[in-house]
Amino acid sequence: MAEATFDVVVIGAGPAGYICAIRCAQLGLRTACVDQRVNNGGEPAPGGTCLNVGCIPSKALLDSSLHVEQLHQDFTKHGIFVDTVELDIPQMMDRKDRIVAELTDGIGMLFKANGVTAIHGYGKLLTEHHVEVTLVAGGQTPDILSSRHVVIATGSEPMSLPGLPFDGEHIIDSSAALSLPSVPKVLGVIGAGVVGLELGSVWRRLGAKVTILEATENLLPAADLQIAREALRQFKKQNLNIQLDCRVTGATAMNNGCEVVYIQGEHELKLTVDKLVVAIGRQPNTDDLFDPATGLTLDSRGFIEVDENCLTGEHNVWAIGDSVRGPMLAHKASEEGVAVAEQIATGQGHVDLNVIPWIIYTDPELAWVGLTEANLKQTERSYSKGLFPFAATGRAKAQGNTEGFVKILSDSATDQILGIHMIGSHISELIGEAVLAMKAKITATDLSKTIHAHPTLSEAIHEAALATHGRAIHITNR
Repeated sequence: MAEATFDVVVIGAGPAGYICAIRCAQLGLRTACVDQRVNNGGEPAPGGTCLNVGCIPSKALLDSSLHVEQLHQDFTKHGIFVDTVELDIPQMMDRKDRIVAELTDGIGMLFKANGVTAIHGYGKLLTEHHVEVTLVAGGQTPDILSSRHVVIATGSEPMSLPGLPFDGEHIIDSSAALSLPSVPKVLGVIGAGVVGLELGSVWRRLGAKVTILEATENLLPAADLQIAREALRQFKKQNLNIQLDCRVTGATAMNNGCEVVYIQGEHELKLTVDKLVVAIGRQPNTDDLFDPATGLTLDSRGFIEVDENCLTGEHNVWAIGDSVRGPMLAHKASEEGVAVAEQIATGQGHVDLNVIPWIIYTDPELAWVGLTEANLKQTERSYSKGLFPFAATGRAKAQGNTEGFVKILSDSATDQILGIHMIGSHISELIGEAVLAMKAKITATDLSKTIHAHPTLSEAIHEAALATHGRAIHITNR
């Protein structure tokens, strides 16, 4: 077999892998990145799930569908009247696909600019220093790659319900739900997590009657309860039908749809839908990824076991992103990619898993970082709370988006910020400040003394920080 030698071989070109490969190359390491994904035209499509069938296409459709909703509901408030509204779903999908294509092409150009060798194929770890490559389609690439270090970044895939496999027609995964050729009259979604809420929002705005079935008793149990309750209230106002405490027991595909059977409380209920999206979570892509003779091990859920630096049980083999423990978030994966590259090159590199932001891109958006009130009550830690509503900010009033608030939790004794939670319009662009505040370990007082431009939505962060000490200016302190 032909063989090529590198300092680092990265298996996978998603948010973890491609960024790790680029950073390795920037640090002077001869780097190859192996990835098997193809687009609809059969061409290489780096970027992983996030770019191709996840974060980016979903945001494109969320943006398009929000314009539709605003046209129906908000334009008249601004004195804008439109007689006829027509939807061209294929054109909407084409816009989404063009955005994805531009970004995947961009990764290819970044590989070339940084000297990363991109290999279009399937990678399998044979030993700590050897990766076997099966090419997707011909070419002169070696069959065996030899490397001082190997980084596994193979991502994840949607989970199906036991006994309820995806059929690609009526029972579909989140990827398929991003490419429907027309608006279903009735859409069912199993799972009210990030993916389920975002996809449900897209198709509801475009005209579908959407019902989301969620197994937990409370919406978004990982989020702060006050944020989650406000979100549920807003979704109900939008006629997004979310049913909690539901256990799906089966689904039967029919000629023109699907019948879902579920138990809610003591009652067995049925729901007939045109399409059923299963969005119950994701599982790591670790099947047949490495030779059993290597020192890698999987946990009970299929994740590769690693230490705090993402090093596996095999010397010089690392694993990052959705293939390892921790939240399945693109930005977490990317930071692990950078950290591992720096570990390899310099021996230094770390990701603080305690300050990773979470965002749900519905309308209103939800975002948070750090501890919730429930977390703090469990540890009996004394804390202060400051809450400020967007309705009291001039910018939110001017935009006509006054729902939601910012809540800051700080330590009663030290004033250190412990958690920042938000719900409102465009707050995904505010959470970065919250992450920086927590990463820098500044106090609520420090944040309250930071000048925020007026009029901006970020003033709500400033006022919430003031409110932790009962000093908010534009609301009555209690």
